[in-house]
Amino acid sequence: MNPTLPDSIVRDLEQIQQAEHTDETATLVRLLTKAIHEWKLEHYAQAYGTGKISMARAAEESGVTIWEMMEYVRSRKISVQYDSEDIAEDIDEIYRRLGKRPNQ
Repeated sequence: MNPTLPDSIVRDLEQIQQAEHTDETATLVRLLTKAIHEWKLEHYAQAYGTGKISMARAAEESGVTIWEMMEYVRSRKISVQYDSEDIAEDIDEIYRRLGKRPNQ
């Protein structure tokens, strides 16, 4: 991939590089990583809000904990779609991340 960037973005990137004393690659990787993380949070939180996926799945796909996703959903005022199936899936996910099985 070799995108052509608008001059205004190039200037902004150069300013960031100078301020952070980093090279072009490091600056781009850091900014893209942050943007991708934010995109995933928004995308999967919206998918959760429309009932397409569970809270556990939204958190897993976003690379955050269930608690972090719950806070993100709350902060964005996304309506909570939570039924007994979601509760069971979230409990299973918690146990999986803890390396345990229910009733251990």
